Amino acid sequence: MEKLYPQSVLVTGSDRGIGLGLVHRFLEKPNPPKWVFATSLDLASCEGKKLQSLALEHPNLVALQMDIRDLKSIEAAVKTVEGHVKGSGLNLLINNAGILIKFTTLSNETAENMFSLYRTNTIGTLQVSQAFAPLLKEAARESAQEGLSCSKAAIVNISSDFASLEKMSGWSLNQVISYRCSKTAVNMLTRCQSLEYKPFGIFCMSIHPGWVKTVMGTLLVPTSVKDSTTGILEVLSRVSEKDTGSFLDWEGKVVPW
Repeated sequence: MEKLYPQSVLVTGSDRGIGLGLVHRFLEKPNPPKWVFATSLDLASCEGKKLQSLALEHPNLVALQMDIRDLKSIEAAVKTVEGHVKGSGLNLLINNAGILIKFTTLSNETAENMFSLYRTNTIGTLQVSQAFAPLLKEAARESAQEGLSCSKAAIVNISSDFASLEKMSGWSLNQVISYRCSKTAVNMLTRCQSLEYKPFGIFCMSIHPGWVKTVMGTLLVPTSVKDSTTGILEVLSRVSEKDTGSFLDWEGKVVPW
């Protein structure tokens, strides 16, 4: 993990679960980022207040309200981040925010549910990445590092092995049609981002965090939040230019598309 040293990190959906775990892992590093930006849908909620309390303990942690479905909310967050990084850009964007509303099957899936999950999981990830792309490009320009890395400038999209067309993980457990489709779309977004942003010095990847016990994931959960997020940071410390556009899991294993 010593090879991972971004000066600025933003994690969406980070007032609980995997997102909050990632924030803790960055704060615990012996060489923590100068700035860790953690977003919450509602800073007035119980989780949001806990995140703000954590920020009081860590001067380098900034708690932000951001709804990834709302462009004005995203733009406000970008301005706040700009005010802190002061021309050095944003090194690492982790698109973690996502939802799983209902455990659906093909027989009871609805257009309303599908739209809701795409709007958050896929379109939200797109909108946040687009909005922060100028700061990521700025970080890449300002860096003296050659090649691509998560310390220089990177977009990491939290995906799921439920998105794998080849594996179809957990099908007998739960079909969750809209969730699978939305995350498969996120993987295609990752591939597109890797092609578009590589010339600008930005690394892009999807990562499966494992089956983790969170509010969203409660079944068959062999992986703890701490193990998952520690593993994710280890993976981010090892990836390089050859891995841009890839789909890996929290242990660094390739997940088939």
